[in-house]
Amino acid sequence: MYQLPMLQLSRRDFLRAATTIGAVGCFGAHHAVAAAEPPLETTTIRLVHAPSICTAPQYIAEELLRLDGFTDVQYLPLGTRNGPYALADGRGDIAMWDTPGLIPHLDAGKPIVLLAGVHAGCYELFGQEEVRAIRDLKGKTVAIQYVGYGDHVLISSMLAYVGINPQHEVTWIAGESVHDAMDLFVAGKADAFLGFAQQPEELRLKHVGHVIVDTAQDRPWSQYFCCMVAANRDFAQRHPIATKHALRAILKAADICAADPQSAARFLSDKLYEPRFQIGLSVMRRLPYNRWREDDPEDTLRFHALRLYEVGMIKTTPQKLIAQSTDWRILDELKQEMKG
Repeated sequence: MYQLPMLQLSRRDFLRAATTIGAVGCFGAHHAVAAAEPPLETTTIRLVHAPSICTAPQYIAEELLRLDGFTDVQYLPLGTRNGPYALADGRGDIAMWDTPGLIPHLDAGKPIVLLAGVHAGCYELFGQEEVRAIRDLKGKTVAIQYVGYGDHVLISSMLAYVGINPQHEVTWIAGESVHDAMDLFVAGKADAFLGFAQQPEELRLKHVGHVIVDTAQDRPWSQYFCCMVAANRDFAQRHPIATKHALRAILKAADICAADPQSAARFLSDKLYEPRFQIGLSVMRRLPYNRWREDDPEDTLRFHALRLYEVGMIKTTPQKLIAQSTDWRILDELKQEMKG
């Protein structure tokens, strides 16, 4: 698994890349809208990053954030395990993160607020030869990164949806990292594995397993966001203008990914976020980054929370979870502002 580089992207480099992406025209409009609003309450923004290029809008948003007046844009390389904890304890301000991985933290009452959905389709569930559908996982072994991580939570939601109790009717085997979990599947020590971002492409190159569920294509999973934008609640409450600017930058960057996935993949490759251009291109092409306008993120949270609540994996009802841990007001404003 590659390591996230801590690279500073110069304005010249970014504009050169943006020219390739064909998005320079939006930057002037973006800056004009931002300049017409009240000044930022803070010029520092800390985004939580994990080694997954499905969160590409966070990378591409950096210069948009600087154009908005953020003079200190930090990307915290905390890995896949620590992101929600960093949001909750205030080390991070905002992040794109997988929805299933956030739900246990919301259930625990952590001070995290969901602001918007971004895209669907990160995940593909792979099975060995004898596993042809989710129902075939009853009594089988599933490789995950660790209990409570997004892969564990999403597979649990899938199992509950087909009437299998994830707490009693499957065996979970955990690796020390996402890469280790995939290796367990490759080695034949697990019957199924949920790959995300680059991993499905890597498994296809290895000719290991077959896809049981493609969350970019298969209903009902394709109807729901896999990645949302979340913020530390205190940061969002104390800095509503800065929060709006940050969310707008991420959503505009998502539009860039949707408009020209090839150039977005080249951008990621040039900056070494994913040096394997063809893998990055496959991910950019298959993920629907334009979904944030049409789909309802509240439906995503309600759907998964209900499954998990029914099997006792969370204690908070879906409606209470929505009431205490979401705020869609900025998203509603941006949907009107960014209709074009």
